[in-house]
This record gives sequence, structure tokens and C-alpha cells, in this order.
Amino acid sequence: MLLTGAEIVIRCLQEEKVEFVFGYPGGSVLYIYDELFKQDKFKHVLVRHEQAAVHAADAYSRSSQKVGVCLVTSGPGVTNAVTGIATAYMDSIPLVVITGQVPTAYIGQDAFQECDTVGITRPCVKHNFLVKDVKDLATTIKKAFYLAKTGRPGPVLVDIPKDVTNHKCEFDYPKNIVMRSYNPVIKGHSGQIKKAMQLLLDAKRPMVYAGGGVILSDAAETLTKLVKKLGFPITNTLMGLGGYPGTDQQFVGMLGMHGTVEANMAMQHCDVLLAIGARFDDRVIGNPAHFNEESRKIIHIDIDPSSISKRVKVDVPIVGNVPDVLEDMLKLIEVAEARSDAKALAAWWLQIKEWRAKNCLKYKQNSNVIMPQYVIEKLYEVTGGDAFITSDVGQHQLWAAQYYKFDKPRRWINSGGLGTMGFGLPAAMGTRFANPDATVACVTGEASIQMCIQELSTCKQYRLPIKIINLNNRYLGMVRQWQEMFHGNRYAESYINALPDFVKLAEAYGHVGMQITQPGDVEPALRRAFTEHRNDLVFLDFITDQTANVFPMVAAGKGLSQMILAEDL
Repeated sequence: MLLTGAEIVIRCLQEEKVEFVFGYPGGSVLYIYDELFKQDKFKHVLVRHEQAAVHAADAYSRSSQKVGVCLVTSGPGVTNAVTGIATAYMDSIPLVVITGQVPTAYIGQDAFQECDTVGITRPCVKHNFLVKDVKDLATTIKKAFYLAKTGRPGPVLVDIPKDVTNHKCEFDYPKNIVMRSYNPVIKGHSGQIKKAMQLLLDAKRPMVYAGGGVILSDAAETLTKLVKKLGFPITNTLMGLGGYPGTDQQFVGMLGMHGTVEANMAMQHCDVLLAIGARFDDRVIGNPAHFNEESRKIIHIDIDPSSISKRVKVDVPIVGNVPDVLEDMLKLIEVAEARSDAKALAAWWLQIKEWRAKNCLKYKQNSNVIMPQYVIEKLYEVTGGDAFITSDVGQHQLWAAQYYKFDKPRRWINSGGLGTMGFGLPAAMGTRFANPDATVACVTGEASIQMCIQELSTCKQYRLPIKIINLNNRYLGMVRQWQEMFHGNRYAESYINALPDFVKLAEAYGHVGMQITQPGDVEPALRRAFTEHRNDLVFLDFITDQTANVFPMVAAGKGLSQMILAEDL
């Protein structure tokens, strides 16, 4: 039976057992939307902006272990989506992005709503395709899903000209795909794993540093077993939070620019470092020259060989799928002799206890003004630490990371690598679609929330009972913090003096709005939102201290042990 290209697209998505497609229609994809209308095996979610479609698909993937899918039209539809695509690319999120294109005969002719989609997106996708023949369409979509979810995951884009969606051919969806030039390594080198285990068992000041790769590869449970067996301290990156239980005593907090004293000092002064699914980026280790001043042996496990020794030279590289490598390590521990120096490990824990005693996340909540940290602590209490938390980007993001203790993977959904304002609300939508019975809260700020505020309309259409926690300090908070600390208090364009009434705005979209100005009202408002209004979207506008800053802080160009603490100012 002959099918049109549009019918083939729909059949391919059905074969992949796709549940939701997030998108926005337009001229180049109307044949696809027409076929989408005729089927009922998966649902389409109509967003209000293409950027939100990609963010929602991204969060759907992050919170569900599945490949996110979005569909947008050509030209401005694609360019609106690029921010979302780049966000997913930086955080290695598996997406398939289907884009419309002008008819093949018009490509390169400056046709209406034409842009060079392949050229524009090439730097921020794992791979992209332009399908000019309908006979190649099914195989290309199969390749897209395979590439997106294997090896180091990432977004894959399939650009389809409008005429191809109307051409016909026989439908044949491959069961498996083989790509000669793409064969990601799964099993780690046994010799390197043995060498790594010997280093770890001989270490006097060991440290485990785990990143987002642990979450993406579903290795959290295996990692926890390994760390418990070893008895070592562990830290997570911003993207790795939840990869190890945040309430466990061996967890020393997040590390990096806004990491804890105990995490950063342990990273800097360890003698053997086990890095897992992380990339030693600038926000994690600060200045590489400073980091390298201390002598240590580094073991690095990653699925992507290009990430190893990229910023920091490592001693034992292990390329492989994280859970497979960790399972091999666990097997070696079972038959290994006892640690060579248990006393040294005990002394190391005493040193960490001393650093931890600084209580670097302490703050003062007075009776007159709401401290943003207090709101996050109360959010943690009210939700029992079991909510899915999405965030935008800025001070609120870091406070959420510091004060909400994530014990499970895939509960912390945020834009790490690209740092995309506007991510939080559409991410909460995608998370809720993936987890329809879960509690979902979006932690945001008054600047970030306005980047994709129109998605309140999407939430109304699909009745998504998200809770928006707006930490409103009337500033571009992180910009203001840097201007205060490094630019002589010159607050250039960081003050927002024309804010909407968020309560009325939420109500205009058909939701519940609350403004909270007093510390004593924080917990009652949260409890009302999560109980009395459990089935409503509630916009909680917390008017917070304008002067609050995120501490600890490692300034740009400084090293991990050169932290600025609140008490230093």
C-alpha cells in the first residue's frame, strides 16, 4: 500500500510508541497535521510558541527516560525552536525534532518562510537530515530515534520539504538500524577498570564526582551501591542532582561555582578522584590551572570519548556506558582485598566534617521580609521532597539546587549548559505530561517567567495543575549579584520597574494567583496550593528580599578553594 510522506511520518511515530508530540502548525507541515488529526494512537500538545514545544519535549524526556518529540513549521517556526534545541544539545537530552521545509524546488530560492534549517542547527544538534526523497523518510526517522537515544544522547533534527510530505511510496519501517560510521562503545576496557579500582582501594583521600551522565544513563541505583560499598564522599554537579540521595551522609552537596565548602574543598584536596558522566566544565572546577595545582589521580568514565581530557588531563580514561562500567567495578569490589588504609579514610572524613561544620548555606530569616532560601526550604517540607522541580535560570535556580534535597533521579529538571531563561514553565508542562499523577512545581523568577509566560494558555487548555513558585525580587537577580560584586554596584539595566500584577495575570489566563509578602504566610500559602488547589495551576508570587545573594560563590577565573562566603562580606 502506498502512503504519503505525511502518513509515513505518523506511522513512524506510532512504530516508536510515541505518546506525545509537542508542536505548533504552519504551512509547511499542514499535510502532517492533517494526518495527525486522523489518528488517535498518540496525542499532540499545542503550545503557544515553538521554543516552548522543544522545552516541553526536552523535559518530557528528562523526566521519563523516553525520547521527546516536537513538530514545527519552516522558517520562523524553526528559528523559534533553535533555543530549545541548543538547550537540549548542551545537556545531552534525546529529542527528535521534525521540521517543515519549503518544497524541494524552492530550496535556495528565498521562498516564503524558508531558512537553511540544516545549516542553522548544525552546531547544536547531534545530527540533522534533509529528506528530499519520500523513499528515504522512514529510514531517516528510524536513524533519528536511534541516534538520539544511543551513545551520548542528544537532539536529532529531520527537515522535511512540503512536497515530500505529499509524495507517495511503500511504507517499510526498519526494525533495526546499522550505521557504519556510528558505533558507540558500551563496555569499558577491563584493564582500565582494574587499574581504576586499584587506585580507588589505595586512595587516602578519595572523592566521587558524578554528573548528568549518571541520570541520563539510568545509573543512579548502581552508583549508590558503589559509593556505599566504597564508603567514599560524593558530590553531584547541578545536572547530576538526584543521581545520589541528597539526604545521605556521604553526599557532601553540590560542587562548583555555587557549591558547598565541603564539596569544593574535597574536590580540590582529594588524592584520587572518580569522575562519572561529568565533563569538568568551567562552572564545576573553576580555573583549570588552579585545579591542577593539587596533585591527584583522576579516573574518568564517560560514554563520549571527546569529553575525556578535554579540560583536565586524566590518568585513567574509561570510555563506556556508565551503568555497565559501574557494574564491572562492583564485581571487582566483591572479590577485592580490604582497603589498604582504612585509617586514612577515617581521617579524611574527619577533615570533611570540619569543612561541613562551616554550615555554608546558613542564612537569616527575619520577621519582616521573605528570604528566597526559606521559600525553597518550605517547598521541600510541604512536598515531602518528592516533587518534580523544574526551574528557570538565575538565583532561584541555584537556591532550588542548594535547598531542595533530591533523593531520586529525574526529579530536578533545569537548563544547565545553556542556562536558558524561559525553560521552567514549558519544562513543567512536559514533566506533567510524562508523569500525570505527580506533583510538579516550577521555581522561577519574575524575569524568567515572562520569557514563556504565554504557556499559561497551554496549561489552561490541558488543565495542568502546575505550581509556579515565583521568587520575585524585582531584579535580574544573578545579573544584579555580579554587578554588585564585580561592577561597583552599577546596576545597568538589571532593575525591573514595570512588572505586571502576576496574580491578575494568572487569573486572566484562568488560573489561581496568590501574592505572599510576609514570612509567616509562606508555608500556609504553599499548603493551600498543594492541597486545597491541588487540581489547579497556582501562581505563587513571593515578594522576596531584593538584596539576597547566592553563596558560596567562586568568582570567574578563581579556583574551587577560593570561595566567597556570606560571612566574608
